[in-house]
Amino acid sequence: MRGNPAPGMTAGMKTILPALLLAITAHASAATLADVSASLKATTSLSADFRQTGADGKVLTGRMILARPGKIRFQYDKAKLLIVGNGRTLTFVDYAVNQVSQWPVKSTPLGILLASEPDLTGLARIAASADNGLVVEARDPKRPEFGTLAITFARDGNAPGGLALAGWTSLDAQGGRSEVVLSNVRYNADLSKADFSFRDPRRPVTR
Repeated sequence: MRGNPAPGMTAGMKTILPALLLAITAHASAATLADVSASLKATTSLSADFRQTGADGKVLTGRMILARPGKIRFQYDKAKLLIVGNGRTLTFVDYAVNQVSQWPVKSTPLGILLASEPDLTGLARIAASADNGLVVEARDPKRPEFGTLAITFARDGNAPGGLALAGWTSLDAQGGRSEVVLSNVRYNADLSKADFSFRDPRRPVTR
């Protein structure tokens, strides 16, 4: 992936959204995994701008749309990359080299965000919690190759379940780190015309 991992294959909990984490303390108000699961379940769709910082420090930006269960699209502003989930399969396309990689959505770290019935039991823990937000650290013991994913939520009464998805980081099994930060988030908008397909660069264009 040319030194810039796909969103969701990404880094250390303490590197994500430093301004939020500085306020998180051990004695702050408690949150539970059930609260997080309820928020994810209530988020039927989402759109946001994203800023992705790769392990090499390279920054990419773009637009993300999400429609649960299983659908997501990362449209990059300048990079010739695309990440799209059609409900079953997550596809990473590098148009610069005409390369396509695919995985079952549920078998990727993004499966935590896209599941129809989010269940974090046995996969995650509340790593930090405060009045203004919390961090959920997730790791699938059956898939250690995916490493650790840290998902940050900001407390927001206007967001589903009172928790607004703010971004995530992860550390993969090879030590690769990157960070995704979301902004201009809109919840439960009409995405009926959203495109969760992709142009396969391996196929010749017919005229």
